[in-house]
Amino acid sequence: MRVITGSARGRTLQTLSGEDVRPTVDRVKEAVFSIIQFEIEGRRVLDLFGGSGQMGIEALSRGAESCIFTDIDRNAVDVIKANLKTTGLSDKAQVIQADAISFLKNNQQSFDIVFLDPPYSAGLMQKVLPLAAARTAKGGVIVCESPLKEELPENAGGMSIYRSYKYGKTKITVYRPTEIQS
Repeated sequence: MRVITGSARGRTLQTLSGEDVRPTVDRVKEAVFSIIQFEIEGRRVLDLFGGSGQMGIEALSRGAESCIFTDIDRNAVDVIKANLKTTGLSDKAQVIQADAISFLKNNQQSFDIVFLDPPYSAGLMQKVLPLAAARTAKGGVIVCESPLKEELPENAGGMSIYRSYKYGKTKITVYRPTEIQS
């Protein structure tokens, strides 16, 4: 797993080990950043369910202003911090050990880009989406990674599905504010 482009291009990132870990594969990550490529520079990013932090780190490497990474797992938090140090991006990041729902309910910040990649089959996406939408800045975007067969809601807190993309067994769903799509 590596950073694709930007200031940390080519840097290798650590990942967690175990059967429950499924880092975003490079071709899916490349596709996501192709979709939002003109929306990254100077933006505030939230990498919820951070894992290794690769999505937020890629955004920072491409010029995002800042990124908050959250994960409930202490080992994931340690890996994210190590990856930020390796890439030299620690000064633009904040890493918080917290569950996603509590973080979203207790945080008042807004974000321009939100990455959601919760554990599959845990039912978290449906719970987190409306809360994430409430923390998404006007004109912002939510990018969800889910199993291909998982049905996501058409609308969530003022955001609607803009487009879905399929990559093997993975689906990327992009939500944008409903009023922008009208």
